[in-house]
Amino acid sequence: MTRITVLGIGNILLTDEGVGVRVIERLEQEYELPPTVEVIDGGTCGMEMLEQLEDLDGLIVVDCVRSGQPPASPVLLKGDDVPVFFKTKLSPHQVGLSDVLASLELTGRSPKFIAIVGMQPVSMALGMELSPAVAARLPELLAMTLAELRQLGVEAKVRN
Repeated sequence: MTRITVLGIGNILLTDEGVGVRVIERLEQEYELPPTVEVIDGGTCGMEMLEQLEDLDGLIVVDCVRSGQPPASPVLLKGDDVPVFFKTKLSPHQVGLSDVLASLELTGRSPKFIAIVGMQPVSMALGMELSPAVAARLPELLAMTLAELRQLGVEAKVRN
């Protein structure tokens, strides 16, 4: 049986830092997914995620990403580009996720496929709302997440 996890991470108290959590909230509100797909609000996750992420067929991480792109630019990283993402730390939770993925790699239990769907932040100031530019592109990040699920053989159904 295929096991896929969509993990939204970020701190919703720091404007655009919460974009990953906001995308998965929309995913759960607007789409039905098969039981083989788990959607997790990882918040500012760390090593406590180890068990949930081991031996997955696919892991899609949705997050705020510093990629050197213009603010509010969507980012998609897969394959060999994923480890590079973790060399530049944008926020504390990336250290935690990086440690989790490294531990899974060492134990031979890392996900077979990993994709990072992200957005270059405009603002990391205190505030619970996304910046207008990032909020405007939220549907695009959701569409990118759905495209990665399709690539893993999962069709999300729009809720009525």
